[in-house]
Amino acid sequence: MKFVQIIDFETDRIEEMRALSEDMEKRFAGRENGPTRRLVLADRSRPGRYLAVIEFNSHEEAMRNSSDPETSKFAEQMTALCTRPPSFTDCDVVDMNDFG
Repeated sequence: MKFVQIIDFETDRIEEMRALSEDMEKRFAGRENGPTRRLVLADRSRPGRYLAVIEFNSHEEAMRNSSDPETSKFAEQMTALCTRPPSFTDCDVVDMNDFG
């Protein structure tokens, strides 16, 4: 079953956050247990607040990814760019549909 983690964070350094994410994406490309998709949303009613939706093939793969030292390093760097500590919500994907 697909699994997503939603990261709710606030930053006034979104371009640095984007560069950090792109660097991580390059380092993790093709790696087993890594994310399969990333979607970053900006909250229109609260400037500086963002939601990152990170998709994995399964909960088990996400947990293996979370225990990787590189993931911990990324999380530390990400937190340093935030104006408050990020919060995490873990979700099983119940339904998904691509319109088009």
